[in-house]
Amino acid sequence: MDADALVLGSPNWSGITGRLKTWLDDQGDLWEEGALNGKVGAAFATGHGRHTGIEFTLLALIHWMLACGMVIVGLPWRDDMRTSGAYYGATAAGGPVTDNDRAHARAIGKRVAEFAARLK
Repeated sequence: MDADALVLGSPNWSGITGRLKTWLDDQGDLWEEGALNGKVGAAFATGHGRHTGIEFTLLALIHWMLACGMVIVGLPWRDDMRTSGAYYGATAAGGPVTDNDRAHARAIGKRVAEFAARLK
């Protein structure tokens, strides 16, 4: 794989969507070849509300990346995480995307790029 990093996202449907799960399951050759081993990974998710399982969706994505040997980065602590639910990755939930949601997305993108550059 030519990319130095991979950021996966999914809407929350009590976890990742079935279509994405099928796609991830079909990527076994990447796992067997070690194509993602040592590359940087991060996750984002969207959902109807802040407490509707978005964390589970993020963890399902992270679990797949860890199984591939990826190095996972998350968000640094920010006080607005008390209400955002963005503990394991960027989130947007419960209505229009907020400025905090955008800030988290930018922050995780920046961290992924920084860590990928360091590892390369």
